Amino acid sequence: MSNTKSSLPFGASNYKMMLIGLAVILGGFLIMSLDTEEFGFGTLGLTVGPIIVIIGFIIEFWAILRKPANS
Repeated sequence: MSNTKSSLPFGASNYKMMLIGLAVILGGFLIMSLDTEEFGFGTLGLTVGPIIVIIGFIIEFWAILRKPANS
């Protein structure tokens, strides 16, 4: 039996979006580490960084749940 479907569970666009989401998550953690306040209690550590990380996780979930273009 010949199966023409790809053996990969996701398409190329899904993997690209996953890499973008991973980069956004790592960028959020980098932003949190740049906070100069003690124990990270400044604006970067408490507000900006976590929002960027959450956006990265939303991108990851969207990339996983999105149907591949070739199916």
